[in-house]
Amino acid sequence: MHKGWSPAYVAGAHRIRALRRSFFLAFCLTAAAASAQPADTALARRDATAWLNKIHRAAQRENYNGTLIYQRGSVMHASRIQHYSDAAQNEYERLETLDGKPREVLRENDVVHSLIPEAKLVVVEKQQAKDRFPALLATNKTDVLDLYDMRKLPDERLAGLECAVFALQPHDGARYAVRLWAEKNSGLLVRAQTLDENGKVLEQVAFSQVQIGVPSEKQRILSAIRGSSGWNHYEVTYQPANIADEGWSINVPVKGFQKIREVRRPLGELRGQQGDGRNQTFEVQQVVYSDGLTGLSVFIEPVSEQRARREGVASLGATQVVVRRIADFWITVVGEVPAATVKQFAAAVEYHSPKVTH
Repeated sequence: MHKGWSPAYVAGAHRIRALRRSFFLAFCLTAAAASAQPADTALARRDATAWLNKIHRAAQRENYNGTLIYQRGSVMHASRIQHYSDAAQNEYERLETLDGKPREVLRENDVVHSLIPEAKLVVVEKQQAKDRFPALLATNKTDVLDLYDMRKLPDERLAGLECAVFALQPHDGARYAVRLWAEKNSGLLVRAQTLDENGKVLEQVAFSQVQIGVPSEKQRILSAIRGSSGWNHYEVTYQPANIADEGWSINVPVKGFQKIREVRRPLGELRGQQGDGRNQTFEVQQVVYSDGLTGLSVFIEPVSEQRARREGVASLGATQVVVRRIADFWITVVGEVPAATVKQFAAAVEYHSPKVTH
């Protein structure tokens, strides 16, 4: 015993060492249990389909709120989400940014109100997409499991919740692999990762904190929508389009991708294009393709001096972009797919000037 150390100190030191040994033993037991878990197992198609539908349905039917962390490449953003559903299967959602300038998105079913406080502006539009996190499936026109193998990985605890973990491995190199963490009881997606062919995480979105089964506060969302009625409103309208009528054709070059939407949409305004100083709405045509799990868009816009463009490629995280010029039009292909897939779609766009009929 060292001189000056009291019996109480020595007893305390023994307790600390005993506690450390307990922690070390617990760690070893946990590691042993983890190593003893079964290896990755391929899911039967029936079980895989059930889980995919459960995950997708939970995003639409569960009441939940929490904090989302979104990472694409080196860029990270945080936001707060509230989501509620009623007996009639109506959806109400509020999404607030926690980084940068304040932004708020309020949704009632497919009508979305994007609030820009510093401009007292509300942008209103209808959004048909149903695949935004924590939702999953973009379309039922194709079966995801014809294109991906789904495997069950060992369960993990995430954001304080016990989660089932799954890997979706594509059959080819035309799309990325995906990893999913779903809360075991409700099926709510807690984390989703997009990975390249080497297993590197290109993009991920996850709840850092989430509560499931919370009381509905849909009236607060509806009140917030009504409370913005005094702001300036800009309504984004989408018109059905048929690019074939205007001389365009796109022969889908990649198996599994199907056209799910074709619209004409405003992109902004060009000033002084009508010779009288008035603004002219600038429109683009958009064709959306999906394999059920991921997708890409082809944009067609006329060449304009007011919008400087140039041909090239770019990428950020899982998102790839290709811009090319055809005649007097810019073609932009954007997708969360490998670069080769985006380039194939860009090369598949063809234009034949429509015949003028008298």
